[in-house]
Amino acid sequence: MSAYDLIVVGAGPGGYVAAIRAAQLGLKVACVEGRGALGGTCLNVGCIPSKALLTSSAKYAELSHLAQHGIAVEGASLDLSALMARKDKIVGDLTKGIAFLFKKNGVDHIEGWASIPAPGQVQVGGDTYTARNILIATGSEPSPLPGVEIDEADVLSSTGALALDAAPEHLVVIGAGVIGLELGQVWSRLGSKVTVVEYLDRILPGIDGEIAKLSQRALSKRGLKFQLGRALKSIEKGANGLTLTLDRVGKGTEEQIEADKVLIAIGRRPVTRGLGLEALGVSINARGFIEVDETFQTSVPGIFAIGDCVPGPMLAHKAEEDGVACVEMLAGEHGHVDYNTVPGVVYTDPEVASVGQTEEALKETGTEYITGKFAFMANSRARSTGETDGAVKVLATPDGKILGAHICGAHGGDLIAELVLAMAKGATVEDVARTCHAHPAMGEAVKEACLDALGRAIHA
Repeated sequence: MSAYDLIVVGAGPGGYVAAIRAAQLGLKVACVEGRGALGGTCLNVGCIPSKALLTSSAKYAELSHLAQHGIAVEGASLDLSALMARKDKIVGDLTKGIAFLFKKNGVDHIEGWASIPAPGQVQVGGDTYTARNILIATGSEPSPLPGVEIDEADVLSSTGALALDAAPEHLVVIGAGVIGLELGQVWSRLGSKVTVVEYLDRILPGIDGEIAKLSQRALSKRGLKFQLGRALKSIEKGANGLTLTLDRVGKGTEEQIEADKVLIAIGRRPVTRGLGLEALGVSINARGFIEVDETFQTSVPGIFAIGDCVPGPMLAHKAEEDGVACVEMLAGEHGHVDYNTVPGVVYTDPEVASVGQTEEALKETGTEYITGKFAFMANSRARSTGETDGAVKVLATPDGKILGAHICGAHGGDLIAELVLAMAKGATVEDVARTCHAHPAMGEAVKEACLDALGRAIHA
């Protein structure tokens, strides 16, 4: 038996960051991972490869717009295998980087799938390791759709959609959330006709409704087709492809569409099977999430859990914050995560970024608020780059405390950081509005939105 202060099960963003931070705090730490590569879903088949493909596909799509800049491009061609190889190299390099960080910080990497036979024990293959504390960071996986078999050949999960060897003639995406829209746009740019089917009557559930409408309008301009208010009833395989039967929600009528490939992107679910949690008595809620207290401890003392397998936003950076806070508290330090200031970003073109409360949520709770908006069409930097779709929207109390901020626009994922920091530090819309922003820059739209909330926007 090998004894540790902490064993982390899972080497995704939450797990590997927690392991490194715990080692920095002087704990003897091991991290168990059975995937064969560090980084979890995010690095291997999620955030990183999808962003690599989004970047490469954006450069290819840009060729058709260069004429307006006075640039003629002739004879350009797409080498999909080279594009995929670039994606794979990025993933491989980052995986090796985590292994280097483990060695640098003295974290032992144990390869294999783990189970927890008893508190304080982790079994990997035929070996058993002991630890004062165990941290479960096993992440999530794509949610299945009842009655639909994902074969990763014709009917794909996000994993299969990241590794196609050719652009489908017609890709149908089931689910208009983050994953569906990002991967849908990748293949649309690379030559596929893409239709996005969503059960609700809107895209991006949970995002501020006004911002979601701006996103849908912009994505439609860029070629995505939307079938909203429709439920997938069945997929039939034929000699010439796939036939999807859709039910028009609330209408009682059906319709069919043909496709070459179908991507099922209806969300994700926590991965906890095989750990032995039921036998241990670890409480799991009706949706499959491990229940934890304010210190991330489960119902069994000494066993903790973070990230996608516990309630809260299923985001890599949220998992990292969970992990750091958890191990800092284990080491006797103060750790805390303010989930109201965890941003979310959709890396489509244009990007969608959000933090805090939506306008719908404020109305539902009867909260009094003021609103400030500024369209990128009126931003000089956006006009010069041609990235004028979308707007910045801020929501605040009448005395200026920022309750939420939402952006649809180029570089929205970077622009939201200023407003996240403002919320975290208690800065008001007046504080942001009186902060000098460089000109010309996209960030001026953030300042102008805050000015608008105060009733004194300059450029609108």
